[in-house]
Amino acid sequence: MSHDSTAAPDIAARKLTGRRRKEIVAVLLFSGGPIFESSIPLSVFGIDRQDAGVPRYRLLVSAGEEGPLRTTGGLELTAPHGLEAIARAGTVVVPAWRSITSPPPDEALEALRRAHEEGARIVGLCTGAFVLAAAGLLDGRPATTHWMYAPTLAKRYPSVHVDPRELFVDDGDVLTSAGTAAGIDLCLHIVRTDHGNEAAGALARRLVVPPRRTGGQERYLDRSLPEEIGADPLAEVVAWALEHLHEQFDVETLAARAYMSRRTFDRRFRSLTGSAPLQWLITQRVLQAQRLLETSDYSVDEVAGRCGFRSPVALRGHFRRQLGSSPAAYRAAYRARRPQAERHQGSDGLPAGPAHQHGHPGHPGQAPAAPHPDSPVPHQSRRAAAASTLGGPPLAASASSADPGREAREAYLQARASVPGQRSAP
Repeated sequence: MSHDSTAAPDIAARKLTGRRRKEIVAVLLFSGGPIFESSIPLSVFGIDRQDAGVPRYRLLVSAGEEGPLRTTGGLELTAPHGLEAIARAGTVVVPAWRSITSPPPDEALEALRRAHEEGARIVGLCTGAFVLAAAGLLDGRPATTHWMYAPTLAKRYPSVHVDPRELFVDDGDVLTSAGTAAGIDLCLHIVRTDHGNEAAGALARRLVVPPRRTGGQERYLDRSLPEEIGADPLAEVVAWALEHLHEQFDVETLAARAYMSRRTFDRRFRSLTGSAPLQWLITQRVLQAQRLLETSDYSVDEVAGRCGFRSPVALRGHFRRQLGSSPAAYRAAYRARRPQAERHQGSDGLPAGPAHQHGHPGHPGQAPAAPHPDSPVPHQSRRAAAASTLGGPPLAASASSADPGREAREAYLQARASVPGQRSAP
């Protein structure tokens, strides 16, 4: 799954200036970078596969700082080029940055800005998006990164429109990808954009990967958060929401419990999590449905009711958007993957009878299910639940005046709307 914005005339018609050439790809490496993400653009753009029908790129491996460079595994690298090589590249790729808490070198950021001003396409793989954001290249633009770091990116750079659902985002002259292997998806997309489906398909066959992956990052989402979130007073409201997912309530209900207006609540929730509260709530309901489909024999209609969806149709729509399949197909695939023995016993080794499968209250091996409305939950348990689940990675934000970058983004999209840009297949 990918996202492609409509390219504006100045981007669609941009030409490389100076010595820059379209076929030259510079990969900017830093010390402390992970070897896997760093090797993806080296393999895609640095190996001559013309015999397989893949057009050749010219690769320039550049050091973004003084060497020698050491990877996360302790390997020592010596890049053949420095920042000066970026001046010849039509595409500059920044693999995963070594630390989301440390600022990139100023010299490297300036080189990226200059490359972008001169028409180069700038690409950030995984946490490489943090480098692009630090250079100001993602301001007012959609972007993605590894789902685990998306809340941090959204909080640190509020003018960036972070969407962790996507495997990659193509915004014309600036592109970003999700974590790790999603860098392959984005690099294949670049080859497809430059040379067409046949070339990208030939490269995918050589790499033994799908030419296009369906779905996005939703299937990998975790609900963990930075530890400090659990100490916030808003955690009490989130804990209540998690305990009452089986009830039908909306964000206005949560705002009222927090004694805030909807607008203030949206802003406060986003500042803590990087996520719109409505999308967070939908995500939690889908995750609960996913657990019930795995651990119970409830029908899809019953699952929808126990997860607070107003109808099975609503569950099916949200479930498919987040996990890429229908609830029934997901359950069938999950059960087909489980060993036969596991289907007849619970996690505690006891036979999985109806009460066990349905998470009957009080059963020693009960499966996760929606809490009973009358079940008392200790205060400490609610705090712990909120600390571990508040604000999973942000999904697409709903249009709201609480969005700090909304006006800039709307102006940006209006400027880009007159000429359709190149789109990738859904």
